[in-house]
Amino acid sequence: MRRYVLYGIAAALLAGGCGGKADGEPGAVAMDMTPEEHARMTAGGSQGATDTTGQAMRQAVHLTAQQERALGVVYSTVTRGTLTRTIRTVGQIISPEPMIADVTPKIEGFVEQLFVNFTGDAVRQGQPLLALYSPMMVAAQQELLTAKRLATQIDSAAGEAWRNAQATLSSARRRLAYWDITPEQIERIEQTGEITKTLTLVAPVTGIVLEKQVLQGQQVMPGMRLYRIADLSSVWAEGDVFEQDLQFVRLGSQAHMEVAAYPGEHLMGRVSFVYPTVNPDSRTNRVRVSVPNPTLKLKPGMYATIYFDVTIGPGVLVVPMEAVVVTGERNLVFVRGNDGVLTPREVVLGARAGNTVQILNGLTEGETVVAAANFLVDAESRLGTTGGAMPGMQHGADSARAPAVRRDTMPAGHRHD
Repeated sequence: MRRYVLYGIAAALLAGGCGGKADGEPGAVAMDMTPEEHARMTAGGSQGATDTTGQAMRQAVHLTAQQERALGVVYSTVTRGTLTRTIRTVGQIISPEPMIADVTPKIEGFVEQLFVNFTGDAVRQGQPLLALYSPMMVAAQQELLTAKRLATQIDSAAGEAWRNAQATLSSARRRLAYWDITPEQIERIEQTGEITKTLTLVAPVTGIVLEKQVLQGQQVMPGMRLYRIADLSSVWAEGDVFEQDLQFVRLGSQAHMEVAAYPGEHLMGRVSFVYPTVNPDSRTNRVRVSVPNPTLKLKPGMYATIYFDVTIGPGVLVVPMEAVVVTGERNLVFVRGNDGVLTPREVVLGARAGNTVQILNGLTEGETVVAAANFLVDAESRLGTTGGAMPGMQHGADSARAPAVRRDTMPAGHRHD
């Protein structure tokens, strides 16, 4: 029991000694503090002072040549130049919407014969696709022949009767035209006087049959899609570009891409459309590139790697990316003055290209900045706000006139080896 009491007395004495008023001791500092300063220190003094944004305040730092070598500090000069970068994305080849046509009947009937009978077939504009038998069309042809005979029998001098006959003939022709009977077919019916049992539907465009949804003998209804044909002489490649890169992708700008089917071959195209909305989940924007495809090498559904070559400049301020300290809420660089003092300065960043970044505001051409070991310099700058600087370091206004004490210049009697 006596031993425990002695331990307690010793601990109390040690605590009292630590609270003494000798210069540089914690107790002396606490005695000189106001209540508000003491509260801040006890709450989080190790974190240093903060500004109005909650960011740790930073002070200027002065390093000797020996300290620069020890930390590995390297300097760079703010220059003007041209930034060149490549924006890369993965997209997919799709059929161009304006070059897609659907074949749909406008009359009810039955498929008498199929002339194009499989998907993927290449067709020419005007090429027959199928023959459709329709009782309604047969009746319309009979009305056309009747109107034709009536119009030829009435003389133009008959006045009103002749005009009525001509109007009936025009009406019969329009009815067949509305059902996609070509003018050549209508003229042949009038000249031969023969009623065609079937209606031949032809390809509206030259292209590839992407879809075929009809069989021989099938009954079809008005509006039913029988074929989908696309002209693939030019295709689209669509990909997503990140929101921050969207400013560099403009209508008409050139792009090149690669597909796995043709490794090493670059296919050129141009940006033809930028979607007006951003995907809120991925923060990307869809971009469309039109690519010529005269040999039909590019197939819809292929994946493609799309590249946008971007040039920023000339004459923009640039620094190495390593020179920037990113704190989360602001970007800092340490600028070296003529007196060797490293001063933290907030900058506004622009575009990045490789290891170089554009400076929009905060620096001027010719200034010298820390380009390596700036995180160590930043740590020392923050330590200076708490009075916890590394031995031999100087901060703020005192740094210019109070150089670090070098060990090898101390009197021999004061060294502690």
